[in-house]
Amino acid sequence: MTNVILAAQSAQGGGYSMIIMMVAIFAIMYFFMIRPQQKKQKEIRNFQNSLSEGMRIITAGGMYGTIKKVNIEDGSVDVEISKGVVINVDKNYVFANAAAQQTK
Repeated sequence: MTNVILAAQSAQGGGYSMIIMMVAIFAIMYFFMIRPQQKKQKEIRNFQNSLSEGMRIITAGGMYGTIKKVNIEDGSVDVEISKGVVINVDKNYVFANAAAQQTK
């Protein structure tokens, strides 16, 4: 009877290898998926905090425009998308610098 139990335990490979495998999988996910996404979000947040008048931007909806006014109180920006057409956009929906996108 004890021979059957010992054979079953040795066939499974033990509990430590399973724990080590789970830790390794989590580490790989963290360094290849979670950490780069956090860095990208931090870059976007820093860009949104550095918005200034006259910048060419791209909104989350894909509209290109020029910032005419930054409203610090309500966290929005006035964006001119065409000559004489100004829209009010929440600062959190401005994602990229259009000038930097065009140089790539």
